[in-house]
Amino acid sequence: MADDFEFADKVPPSVDRVGSQGFNPGLIVLLVIGGFLLTFLIGNYVLYTYAQKTLPPRKKKPISKKKMKKERLKQGVSAPGE
Repeated sequence: MADDFEFADKVPPSVDRVGSQGFNPGLIVLLVIGGFLLTFLIGNYVLYTYAQKTLPPRKKKPISKKKMKKERLKQGVSAPGE
């Protein structure tokens, strides 16, 4: 009779020994992508700190006289020469 087999005989051998089949492929992909992401972020941080130390500070754009007048009028200070 076919019903006389035990449950252990019906289970495929790959499911029976989970620990001996190696790493899960999904885990490997996750670790590789995580490694790339971590490397990218650390590299960006290192470059940012290096640039902060070595590059001179950026020059601000000169403000036009018209804008300066408007700013002073907003603050309530009259522009010189008026």
